[in-house]
Amino acid sequence: MSAASTARTAARARHDLLDFTLPDSLVAHEPPEARGLARDEVRLLVSDPDDDSVRHARARDLPSYLSAGDVLVVNTSATINAALDAWRPGYGATPDEMIAVHLSSPVPHVASDDRWVIELRRFTSNGSQPLLDARDGEQIRLRGGGSATLLAPFGATDSASMPNVVVRLWDAQLACPGGVLAYATEHGSPIRYSYVHDRWPLSTYQTVFAAESGSAEMPSAGRPFSAEMVHALEANGVRIAPIVLHTGVASLEPGEAPYPERYRVPPSTADAVNRARRSGGRIVAVGTTVVRALETVASQDGTISSGVGWTDLVITPERGVRVIDALVTGLHEPRASHLAMLEAISGRRHLAVAYAAALREQYLWHEFGDLHLIMRRARAAHEGGLMRR
Repeated sequence: MSAASTARTAARARHDLLDFTLPDSLVAHEPPEARGLARDEVRLLVSDPDDDSVRHARARDLPSYLSAGDVLVVNTSATINAALDAWRPGYGATPDEMIAVHLSSPVPHVASDDRWVIELRRFTSNGSQPLLDARDGEQIRLRGGGSATLLAPFGATDSASMPNVVVRLWDAQLACPGGVLAYATEHGSPIRYSYVHDRWPLSTYQTVFAAESGSAEMPSAGRPFSAEMVHALEANGVRIAPIVLHTGVASLEPGEAPYPERYRVPPSTADAVNRARRSGGRIVAVGTTVVRALETVASQDGTISSGVGWTDLVITPERGVRVIDALVTGLHEPRASHLAMLEAISGRRHLAVAYAAALREQYLWHEFGDLHLIMRRARAAHEGGLMRR
């Protein structure tokens, strides 16, 4: 079994991820702009694992929590129109069924621009749900003259060894006039789940850092940042360093680990991170995507190298983190795999304290919701390159 499948198996086997009840009243159903707020006016929960303290602020207050010499690492991936209208052929007297095809990513390690990992979704009275009865060889018709031919369940090797696990994602051959990304730009729309009731334009799903198209879903921790915040951070002596990690679909089952994603850490970012660590600056990741990219290129002592490729790294409390000192992230659903990463950064006890406060104070969840900054008030001490707990 591959390292990736071993990690995914371990993630599925975890039953102790933070669990809680998320009421619908705490789900952000629309962008903050529709609630009368600027992007950087969403709330910011600031929590310190050293003393379990919790403070309440706004996203635009973030510069006051960082110091000269810190490095803020951001994801510059831009969101694509990854949701495509499609029709699944009927049989006999059964009419064609209108469904949605969600683009996730190109098939890893396959040198073809038209082989993509996709998710099929069936429309219901409560939004869309994964379509789980598709079969190899089916040809799905796409709006605008394109098509998707299902070749095999993505991760079929894993499913053969774990027959009770439902595979939602397909390795598909896409025939899209003009190429997949150009086709999606013209005929697609942003991926939207049932908790977002209205359609919003693609610009709503872009961050101020977006520069390179490729993410199926928005790297949402960067959404509350504004140009004014970036200017204030730089004026305070905080270095902003980019990475790229193109996200796949995030409609994972509880406890299901992320699948491989494309990343690039440029030499300038590796140099900035290594210099800051040597001089005592903190490495602050904006989003779990940044953590995944940086930890992928990290050595045991926390030094990072530049790199490009696919990462199948799954960060758990057992693995820990080697590079980052702090994390800006959204609020994650009960038993979501990202909570294992947060636990690796903050510890289980503190994560429970922070989430209890978020629930009590009615913070909002999901991509249009509020932010959580996990940061020690004192600069982290490094011992052999590892963050001392």
